[in-house]
Amino acid sequence: MAKKVKPTRKSKMETQSQIQALPTAPRVTGRGLRPDARFNDLLCSKFINCMMRKGKKTTSQAVFYGAMKIVSEKTNTNPLDIFNTAMNNVKPVVEVKSKRVGGATYQVPVEVNRKRAQSLAIRWILEAARGKKGRPMAERLAGELLDAFKKEGAAMTKRENTHKMAEANKAFAHYAW
Repeated sequence: MAKKVKPTRKSKMETQSQIQALPTAPRVTGRGLRPDARFNDLLCSKFINCMMRKGKKTTSQAVFYGAMKIVSEKTNTNPLDIFNTAMNNVKPVVEVKSKRVGGATYQVPVEVNRKRAQSLAIRWILEAARGKKGRPMAERLAGELLDAFKKEGAAMTKRENTHKMAEANKAFAHYAW
């Protein structure tokens, strides 16, 4: 006794014999990151999240908003404009990456993409603010943001050193493939 084989169902596409192009997936940019409550800005929200330690977001928010209040008192301008300008001033344009060619390692200058430049700027500002001791974090962060706004300070020094290293190694730029 032979088994009866059930016929498979054909999809609508197969019956119509039309093949359509697949849609491209939407680009994920913020991955569900919501703008912060006070300034309604995604960059502020990202900065707060990067500053956060051990999941204490309210502490991080208090420090950030305290720093923004200090910045607005010192400059009598919109602190968000100063924050954005400071971030743009600290963002690096080029950096060096190690490339191994024929047994030798070269420091090859490469352009920094937008997302990495932003994360490096956040990291450098926070690192510089945490490096200063003796004052509350809000004051240290406000001071570092104002220094970055004026193109001074430890975060700007880090950026300048990165650019100098890339400039010194531009002879190896042809290894960037």
